[in-house]
Amino acid sequence: MQRVVYSVIVAFLRLVTRVFFRTVEVVGRDHVPREGAVVFVGNHPNSLVDPIVITTTCGRRVRFAARDGLFSTPIRPILWALGSVPIRRKQDQASADAKLDNSEAFDALHAVLSAGDAFGIFPEGVSYTEPELQPLKTGAARIALSAVERGIAVTIVPVGLHYRRKQHFRGRVLVQFGRPIQLRPAASAAEGTSREAARALTEDIELALRALTLNAKDFDTLRVLDGVRRLYVPEERELSLAEEAEVTRRLVTHWEAKRDVPEVAAFYADVEAWLAVLDALGLSDWDLRKPVSSFGWAFRVMRHVSLLVLEVPLALPGLLLHAPLVWVVTRAGDMFIERDDVKATLRMVVGVATVLVTYVAIGMAVVAIDPSVDGALRALGVIVFLALSGLAAIRVLEKQAVVRHGLRVLTRILAIGGQLDALRAQRDALRARIPAIAQAHADPTMDRIVTNDDLVASHTTSEG
Repeated sequence: MQRVVYSVIVAFLRLVTRVFFRTVEVVGRDHVPREGAVVFVGNHPNSLVDPIVITTTCGRRVRFAARDGLFSTPIRPILWALGSVPIRRKQDQASADAKLDNSEAFDALHAVLSAGDAFGIFPEGVSYTEPELQPLKTGAARIALSAVERGIAVTIVPVGLHYRRKQHFRGRVLVQFGRPIQLRPAASAAEGTSREAARALTEDIELALRALTLNAKDFDTLRVLDGVRRLYVPEERELSLAEEAEVTRRLVTHWEAKRDVPEVAAFYADVEAWLAVLDALGLSDWDLRKPVSSFGWAFRVMRHVSLLVLEVPLALPGLLLHAPLVWVVTRAGDMFIERDDVKATLRMVVGVATVLVTYVAIGMAVVAIDPSVDGALRALGVIVFLALSGLAAIRVLEKQAVVRHGLRVLTRILAIGGQLDALRAQRDALRARIPAIAQAHADPTMDRIVTNDDLVASHTTSEG
């Protein structure tokens, strides 16, 4: 029975994530074994959204270790249906000296592995907002090693989660399943579950996760290096989320290693100043990629407005119903939750619950008016129509955001006049410095996502 409920809930959550996120990009799913004992270990930047994303993309039935306090909240039935296992954390105990007893949880997770199933755990132990992987606890390694000691072959699959605008509706998420770590009883029996073996395996897990995540010292550094990425990638290249993340990851790594090199430090400072100018003017790098006149921008805006007008009739019922719900949920998140890693969870859970309750109430109202079979079918039809209209409303809201941005840029173009050409020339000058820097400081043994020939050709094209 629980497996059936699990499948239904996961199917529903998969639909929810496809609506909540504009893009869900999955990379490396071939690293996930189709059978056998698996431990998914992931970074934890987005609270309860993280296990939902992994559960709906990994292709395996997976049980997650969850903070025991969650089992006293309204989501307890869902945790039960998903087979979650409560874990006690030291920071949640009333006394810092209190001894933790997770023996029942460890036994439950061992049972999962013994049955050849999969469970997931976040070894950082806490959700966070920082732009860098947090120190890992050894729990995941100890569970895996103790299972191996019992004669179970275990595969550890690292999972990197990277969100764009993670606290906002219609953001983007990249899920990367990394190269698995294989633990075999014959090879690992001598190591047992000693502290040294657990620490060594935890270090291996950390290295695997760092290869799948962005790890900057602070958000300002990450913002500047993301700006460097936008200048670095030729305009005619459209990178996937995975390629974007990999380029930024390499930039972060190289910046940490080369930040004292005068040429690199000077370029970083110039990009930082360039981004500050764009922020002050209310523009972005994308706005300057092509030399577009005020007439060209006006044409773009009018084109989007025309499409918007055509889609509004279908979207209007959905807008009238869903917009107030979305506004209330968003405002509640901003008013009562300060942490960005929790806002997305609140908005997803409360938003879904609110919409479902509203649909049920509308369906019951229709049935109350006409309690016949036809009335029930009519109620179902109304709910389906409202759901489709809601999807159309999402498209309209996204398109109106494009229109508002276009109007803002058009206003800036009219206001700053010839300064736009100067800004574009400054951008081209920054881009022209990149091939030499990349040639001098990039790792020559690494396969390049964007080659120097691509950079030179792109710069030549932009000059022409």
